[in-house]
Amino acid sequence: MPYTLRRKVMFKDCDPARIVFYPRYFEMLNDTVECFFDEVLGCPFERLHQDHAVPTARIDTVFTAPSRLGDWLDITLTCIRLGRSSLDLAFAVRCGDEPRLRAASTLVHVGPDGRPVPWTGELRKALEYQIKGTD
Repeated sequence: MPYTLRRKVMFKDCDPARIVFYPRYFEMLNDTVECFFDEVLGCPFERLHQDHAVPTARIDTVFTAPSRLGDWLDITLTCIRLGRSSLDLAFAVRCGDEPRLRAASTLVHVGPDGRPVPWTGELRKALEYQIKGTD
């Protein structure tokens, strides 16, 4: 089941040409992940990151059109695959009907020592539900 975060392109996101400076998109994608964990999975990062983390292990991105200061972006996250300790995500960023960016990433659930640990309990159940909702 896709999750969408709507966000306005702010001055801080832009380069001197008033288009989104490409690293800012990665911050936007991470913000979307953080909101998804909080709002959909019921696992806010301030709780998750007390003894675990979900660093990005891989991200592939295709930029299809520039976004400009003042644009409203819909950043849609879809869970694609759940592994023992990994989670594959797909992102689509649009401004109205125009695609701006596509990305695919892998998060890894790690413990306090930074080593991968299995998804367990309610968090795993919530992620499984998200995966089943996309079939």
